[in-house]
Amino acid sequence: MIRLFCFLVLCAGTAQNALAQTSADEVGEQLVNEFLTNVITMQGRFEQSLIDAEGVVGELSNGTLQIERPKRFRWIYSDPYEQWLVADGLNIWSYDVDLAQVTVKPQAKALSNTPALLLGGATDALEQFRFEGSRVEGDTTWVRMRPVDEGSGFNRVELGFSKNELQRMVFHDNLEQTTLVALYDVVINEPVDRENFEFVVPDDADLVGIPLADGDAVP
Repeated sequence: MIRLFCFLVLCAGTAQNALAQTSADEVGEQLVNEFLTNVITMQGRFEQSLIDAEGVVGELSNGTLQIERPKRFRWIYSDPYEQWLVADGLNIWSYDVDLAQVTVKPQAKALSNTPALLLGGATDALEQFRFEGSRVEGDTTWVRMRPVDEGSGFNRVELGFSKNELQRMVFHDNLEQTTLVALYDVVINEPVDRENFEFVVPDDADLVGIPLADGDAVP
């Protein structure tokens, strides 16, 4: 009888844990869906760090971000060196200020199956990722996702939501490096000047690549 009682207690505990995990997974999936559906614009600051395969913290950087869905974002690194990433909906421009060099690529091809698609894309971005579960740490719900395309360069993405807002991002690449991004002073769904997503190549910069124009087919 004692063994039977213990067995029932263990089964009940296992069922409760499974139910709690199912609930956490549902909450995590809902947070991502709401982020992609309800957030049209987002502005704020970010701090970014890179950790290598041995766990050593390498490059630290920070800057500002602006997003306007669908397909437009402006990600500006200001420290330790200035670099711009601007997506205008057709092309993505990478401007290294110190090198005076601009690289342009077709946006749809460059961002396919990358974490940036989750930031600047729409709900159809989820077609390129699959949910792998959620966990709760303190007041943060972490949602784990994996690119459908195993050749994307990233093997896992984790999004951290606190008070229903995206505040942390963790990207694990195929070189066993981890990129940590923390967001601060985030403002949601306030107007953003459309000109911020337009890029003009500076006169003193070299251009690598050929930008697409409206109506061009993606190569």
